[in-house]
Amino acid sequence: MTIGEKILAAHCGKEKVEPGEFIEANLDLILANDITAPLAIKEFEKTGVNKVWDNTKIALIPDHFTPNKDIKSAIQVKILREFAKKYNIKYYFEIGRAGIEHALLPEQGIVLPGDLVIGADSHTCTYGALGAFSTGVGSTDFAAALITGKAWFKVPETIKFIYYGKLNKWVYGKDLILYTIGKISVSGALYKVMEFTGETVKELSIYSRFTMSNMAIEAGGKAGIFEPDEKTIEFVEKRKKREYKIYKSDKDARYSEVIEIDVSKITPQVAVPHLPENSKPVEEVEGIKIDQVVIGSCTNGWLEDLEIAARILAGKKVHSDVRLIVIPATPTIYKEAMKKGIIDVFIEAGAAVSTPTCGPCLGGHMGVLAPGEKAVATTNRNFIGRMGDKTSEVYLANPAVAAASAVKGAIAHPDSI
Repeated sequence: MTIGEKILAAHCGKEKVEPGEFIEANLDLILANDITAPLAIKEFEKTGVNKVWDNTKIALIPDHFTPNKDIKSAIQVKILREFAKKYNIKYYFEIGRAGIEHALLPEQGIVLPGDLVIGADSHTCTYGALGAFSTGVGSTDFAAALITGKAWFKVPETIKFIYYGKLNKWVYGKDLILYTIGKISVSGALYKVMEFTGETVKELSIYSRFTMSNMAIEAGGKAGIFEPDEKTIEFVEKRKKREYKIYKSDKDARYSEVIEIDVSKITPQVAVPHLPENSKPVEEVEGIKIDQVVIGSCTNGWLEDLEIAARILAGKKVHSDVRLIVIPATPTIYKEAMKKGIIDVFIEAGAAVSTPTCGPCLGGHMGVLAPGEKAVATTNRNFIGRMGDKTSEVYLANPAVAAASAVKGAIAHPDSI
């Protein structure tokens, strides 16, 4: 079996599962945010059930429209807060303690290798970087899990991606996943597990792996999984809230497809509007004038990402025609960036640094685009109207390209400055 099949089998009490098989599985953790949880709570309350499945295995994290941008968003968060108090939900995080959910939960050791996790947010697949099977669901599935602690799955097929060769300068996990999505399309892994392997993967930081797993959904993937290794264990052991189990694919595991990618041919990538599959080498799109740059999100808001951007921005100024918004993914990351002087670098350069929030990524607040404006963002989606007006454009890139573009006032290769 593959790692994904092994995790699903273990959680439904079977020795073996096959792709296409329908199972009901026990969950280790469920999560929702200020957009998706209120609907789930409404459905939960309709049932008349007066207790949750397990208050220690539920996470409610208001992070999308927070700090509350208007009365409606304040009401959404109030629904979460009151539900969390009523049922004594262990993992409820709010302003000052809350970060972007998909960075906060791994950072706090709440999600671990071998876990089966569902979240009412499509980027729940992020935790596959730790060797968990995690996937997004709708609010009603989350509501059912609040009551039962279970979810049903059709066991997915798995595509194995083998990355080999030496990474070029300024190339990170963001570039590998953008290149991969460009190769297979936004539906190339529809309802399949993307299993990321190969000699290059071993060299990737855990944060680059988070980025790649996070964006598996952008290829239609059900999950994006890395087998745990020494880097995984080092990350997890400092944080774990409980014990965990490591699963690895068998050598004779069956895959629907095996795709090999030579990373030595990949330069920094930019996904042009309006799909993540529209990835191109930065050299092909240099010079496109921009109005805004966003560095952060659940995809690239880790300390490593901020360090990369700060290296580019140190001693330089943001172009006078550009707004640079930097959003650390969690309060801990923010604090570490302050200690290292990274926040100073951003502010000296002329950037606005925000408290952790999803904010501009979904066109929520803290950086909404006006008609016709163009933005370079380290976020995960560049759909029509994603970050604001329907005539605005979003170009996805890694933090180095984003920072260089902020200085140049146009899409730029990091080496150009």
